[in-house]
Amino acid sequence: MCRQVFGFRLAMIALAAPSALVNANPGVATRLVGAAVVVTFMASYVLFRDWERFGPLLLRHPSLLAVDTLFGSLLLISAGPTSTLAYVSVCTPLLAGIVYGWRGAAAFASLQALILALAQTAAADAHKGVAQTFLLPGLCVIAGAVGVTLRNLMLRFGEATTALTTVQARLAVTEAVGAERARLARELHDSVAKTLHGVALAADGLAGTAGADRMNPTLIRQQAELVARSARRAAAESRELLADLRRESDPDEGTDVLVELAARTRDFNTRTGLPTTYRPTGDHGVPPVPPAVARQLLTIATEAMENAHRHATPTKVDVHAGVHDNLLRISVYDDGRGLPPGTTLEQLRRAGHFGLVGMVERAASVGARIRIGRGGHDTGTEVRLELPLGALTSAKT
Repeated sequence: MCRQVFGFRLAMIALAAPSALVNANPGVATRLVGAAVVVTFMASYVLFRDWERFGPLLLRHPSLLAVDTLFGSLLLISAGPTSTLAYVSVCTPLLAGIVYGWRGAAAFASLQALILALAQTAAADAHKGVAQTFLLPGLCVIAGAVGVTLRNLMLRFGEATTALTTVQARLAVTEAVGAERARLARELHDSVAKTLHGVALAADGLAGTAGADRMNPTLIRQQAELVARSARRAAAESRELLADLRRESDPDEGTDVLVELAARTRDFNTRTGLPTTYRPTGDHGVPPVPPAVARQLLTIATEAMENAHRHATPTKVDVHAGVHDNLLRISVYDDGRGLPPGTTLEQLRRAGHFGLVGMVERAASVGARIRIGRGGHDTGTEVRLELPLGALTSAKT
């Protein structure tokens, strides 16, 4: 919305600049008006084109808008209050209301109304009535109030969007936990149950061999060893699956993602020989993460490191993780060749490269947002994963 305000200013300044230059007195006045045209036009153009970059600077320093207003007053006084620059003056309190709130709107509406009064005094148009005299100052006050209203609406909309995102993430995490429990139940049926069935068959074979008229000691020993190996395998599978089930059902149980990620980074560095460093970031620690969610996050990070080693030929890999603005953020960056320009998930899926596709699907399954690209780097590839901390609370209930 601020960019649109500056776009309107650009158009009005371009239309009114010739009139301002023509009405200016020769000499110093013309040069001042010309400088004001250049400054106001370029400032509006820069903020219109790169608002995301320079907007925070204007937000932190209201004096910059005041300086721009004073430069614009030179054009307004020179061109006259009947020119299109009079409508540009209305944009200033509107922008102040959007950016600074009601205090900024009041201050800049008063300043702009004073400038308009001076411009009308300099014009010395005796035919104007009281209504025409106070029309533009009144519009400035109304524009400031409209700006404040729009600011409040956008802030409420942002809060509602954030709350909706958190709820969606919580629902996704809850679904992921339920799906993981169902997976453990399937694995319990498909692994332990089948292994125990094999133990029963091996034990039946052993009993039959031992009850034969002519026993074969070698065959009996082999069958006994098979029964023992199968029983040990079933016991190990049962311990592993029961441990996972206990972690899932215990509300106080969770995974320290930073510790696990650091361990996986060290293992990757030792196994591949590729220089890989891990560094925790953020202002405070990461709360325990439900195992089902932690498994997906750690799998994505591990897959990102493996992809860099297999495909990017990097010289190093940097892994960062921590909490930033109520988001659990995990970043894996390599300085390799990077993704080909124009790469899309659909192209990777058709080509049979399912690594990145699987990472995106895993992130979506737990309500996380994933970005794959250069990020803020000139070369290489960064995989950035962000999960709202609010999504982790529902997984423990």
